[in-house]
Amino acid sequence: MPIPSRRFRCCRTTAYRSLPDFNIVGVFDMQIALSQPFSSAEQRKSMAPFAAQLLAQGYVVLRQVVPPMLIHHCVEELEGRFQQTPFCEGVFYGGLTKRFGCVLRHSHTAAQLVQHPLVLAITETVLGPYCDTIQLNLSQGIEIHPDAPAQFPHRDQDMWSGPKGEIEYLVNVMWPFTDYTPENGSTVIWPSSHRWSPDAMPDQYDPGMSLSLDPGDVLLFLGSTLHNGGANTSREVRRGMIVSYSLGWLKSFENQFLAYPPDVARNFDPGLAALIGYRQHRPNLGNYEGQSPAILLGDDVPSHLAATDALRPDHQAMVDAYISNVAKAA
Repeated sequence: MPIPSRRFRCCRTTAYRSLPDFNIVGVFDMQIALSQPFSSAEQRKSMAPFAAQLLAQGYVVLRQVVPPMLIHHCVEELEGRFQQTPFCEGVFYGGLTKRFGCVLRHSHTAAQLVQHPLVLAITETVLGPYCDTIQLNLSQGIEIHPDAPAQFPHRDQDMWSGPKGEIEYLVNVMWPFTDYTPENGSTVIWPSSHRWSPDAMPDQYDPGMSLSLDPGDVLLFLGSTLHNGGANTSREVRRGMIVSYSLGWLKSFENQFLAYPPDVARNFDPGLAALIGYRQHRPNLGNYEGQSPAILLGDDVPSHLAATDALRPDHQAMVDAYISNVAKAA
C-alpha cells in the first residue's frame, strides 16, 4: 500500500492503557453467536456498545467469542501453508514474517471466522452508512518470527486514494492463533489515532499500545487507525489471521475473483460467496452480463442473459418519478 508522508504528532498513550475492552461472555450465547445473524432489533441493540467503542477509540477487543478449539482446527488446516510459505520480501512486509492469502481455499473452519455474525454486525454498523453492501477485502495468514523488527506504523485506508477523515473505508479483524504478547510481536494500536490528521504519525516517545490477546479473542480496528505489527523479541513464533472488510464499491486488496474463481466459490455457502463479491452492489455495480455474478455459481450458466436492473430504493423512486412525469406530460 502507499506509505503516507511522515508528519509527527505528540500523543500520550498511557491514558488509554487502562481502558476496558468489552467481553462478549455473558452478553451473547457463544453457540448462538456462531450460527445466527444479528438480525433482531434486540440483538443489534446489544451489539451497539461494541460498534460504539470501535468508532470512539478506533479499536475494540472482544474476549473469547469463539471456542479455542475452533482456532486449533483452523491452525491444523493451515499448518502446511504456514510451513511452505516463504518469508516476505521488502521492509514493509518484513523479511522475518510470512504471509499468505486465499485462506478460505485452505481452511473450511476459517469461514466461521470470516462470517462470524457478531463481527459482521459490528462491521456493517460501521461501514453501512457508506455503502450498499460490504465485501471481504482480505483474508491472510501471518506468522512473525523471532527477531522480526516492528513494522512501519500505518493506516490500511491508505491503499485507496479517496478523501480521508470523512468516511471509513474498512474494518480490520485480527484473529490470534497463538497468544499475542508485547514480547512476541502483538498488534500495536495507537488509540484514537483515527481522529488525528490522516497522515499524522506518532513521535518517538509514543510507542502505542501493544495488545495482549488469546486464541478465541478477536481485535477489530478501523482502517483509519494507526497500527503495526510489533517487534518479536521473544523466541516464539506469533501466528494469526487478519481479515478485513471494506466498502462494497472499492477495489479489494486481495483479488477475490482470482483467489476464489467460480469453480471454487460454488462450493461456498451463498452468504460467503456474496461476501467475497458474487453479488451486485446497487446500482448495478459488479454485474456479469447485467446480472449478479452469483449466476456463475450455478450448474448450468445460460449463454445469453437479460440485463436486469439492480437499483437502490432511492434510485428506483427517481426512475419511477421520471417515468410518471413523462407520462403526464405526454
